[in-house]
Amino acid sequence: MWLLTRPLGADEQYREPAFLQARRRHQQAQRRSLPDGVWGGPVDGDRAAWPGLPYVLLSLEWEARYPLEWTQHAKAWGTKQSLIREVARARQEEAIRAKLTDLVEIVVHRAYRCKDREYVRVARAVDSADLRGRLDRAADSDSPWARCHAGYVLWLLDRPDLPNTRRVWQTWVAGEAAALL
Repeated sequence: MWLLTRPLGADEQYREPAFLQARRRHQQAQRRSLPDGVWGGPVDGDRAAWPGLPYVLLSLEWEARYPLEWTQHAKAWGTKQSLIREVARARQEEAIRAKLTDLVEIVVHRAYRCKDREYVRVARAVDSADLRGRLDRAADSDSPWARCHAGYVLWLLDRPDLPNTRRVWQTWVAGEAAALL
């Protein structure tokens, strides 16, 4: 409909009833798909009890496991960042903790992607012997990405008062590079 009404010009196009109807239908469809369908969240703020939480976790898992497909079909870096922050603050029931632990492990094993540093919040929220064991294995792996990411997350887990900022990341990386020389 956008292409059909484009010759009308921007002002007339946005007043065209057929275009407006198509736009409303598109927005309704977006609210039932990822990532747009997870915007808004629960009214009371309790993500752990929200029926949409499985879709939030699915959206984050999709981005973590299939980054190219996610980028092509659902790229929304701001949404990714806010979802990671919200699940890190959610009440951590065992099933949620297990899924979040899996996500942290997946993310540290791959090349850095936009907003991945936010997963430090999740790691701090679900810190456990299981998570630290997985991160230790990643830090000892053959993958330079995994060694770097897992080492940084472990370092921050041992320093809960240290913020996870770009400067802290750069300082840590510089220290790691100096240790290798």
